[in-house]
Amino acid sequence: MLERGRISVAQFTILVFLVTTGDSILVLPSSIAGEAKNDAWLSGIFALGIGLLLVLLFYQVSKLFPDLTFVEYSDRIFGSFLGKILAGLFLLYPFLSVALLLRELGDFLTTQILPHTPMEAITILFMVFVIYGTRLGLETWVRAGQVFLPFFLLLVALFFAFLTPQFQLDNIKPILGDGLKPMLRGSLTFTAFPFMETLIVLIMIFPYVKVKKQIDLRNAMLLAQTAGGALLIFMMLTALLVFGGELVAHQQYPSYSLAKKINIGKFLERIEAIIAILWLITIFIKATFYFYSSTLGLAQLLKLQDYRPLTFPLGMLAIVLSLEVSPSITYYNEVISKYWPLLDFTISLIFIPLILLAGLFYLKNN
Repeated sequence: MLERGRISVAQFTILVFLVTTGDSILVLPSSIAGEAKNDAWLSGIFALGIGLLLVLLFYQVSKLFPDLTFVEYSDRIFGSFLGKILAGLFLLYPFLSVALLLRELGDFLTTQILPHTPMEAITILFMVFVIYGTRLGLETWVRAGQVFLPFFLLLVALFFAFLTPQFQLDNIKPILGDGLKPMLRGSLTFTAFPFMETLIVLIMIFPYVKVKKQIDLRNAMLLAQTAGGALLIFMMLTALLVFGGELVAHQQYPSYSLAKKINIGKFLERIEAIIAILWLITIFIKATFYFYSSTLGLAQLLKLQDYRPLTFPLGMLAIVLSLEVSPSITYYNEVISKYWPLLDFTISLIFIPLILLAGLFYLKNN
């Protein structure tokens, strides 16, 4: 194996939780509220149920070849030629995700915090940390997430505690006032971004999780996805209770705007850096997870002895792609956010199930 490091079930659970939260903690409320308005929190609950069902699907995939990544067992199932084509197409997903995360980061910082800083400088600097983490190996950057977790949870607890006095229950009434359809439309996006995006790429690191029983992997994913989904639902509900559905739908970063509303005795206020720090922690772990998966997978595809030489060229390519993927933040939100979930659903509900069926057929006849 190219990767000799191993992570524990607990570390894997933390990783899945942070990746599930990821960039969604900042950008998801606006997208869902645009569809479901005041019922966006119900979309989250419905999406969480779908996400947990998807965990069971991907768990079945992990049981087929527990010691191989997707790239390795696609070659075994479909042969060298077709297997490489399928694996190459699959690896485009995490790599494109890295570019989109870089773009999200650049858009946020240049519009909200560092308006006079070139986006190129931000994306290059952030990518340096992602490359460095990837080169240090799986164990190192996963442990970084383990170190960040207590600070992350503390900041989340303070964030919600400070906003509780501003909750207004009337902002989420009437429940299902527009019927079920808007809520269900919102749940599709809610399912795609935090849940499907995480599960799709996890099949690249299943072999590196130290488990006594394979069912431990399933339980870890269920726990992490439930915790991450619950956090996002509560973030959504908080935004709705403070702002209302219409205002959340028309804000670029509702969670960041929430932090600006915090005012404790006219002494503790304007602490929006809290939500920025939360987001930077989770987006770093998520970007490193995607970048690691794409570089490791490409090295396996090319039969290399080490994936690290690929980190610099792929990192530079990701930076360029992040700058070219969208001409503006408006285009990104209206086009990328609209059509990217379709790719998530295609991979999760068509591509992966077909691989599962092919794997079962292969094992049955060999």
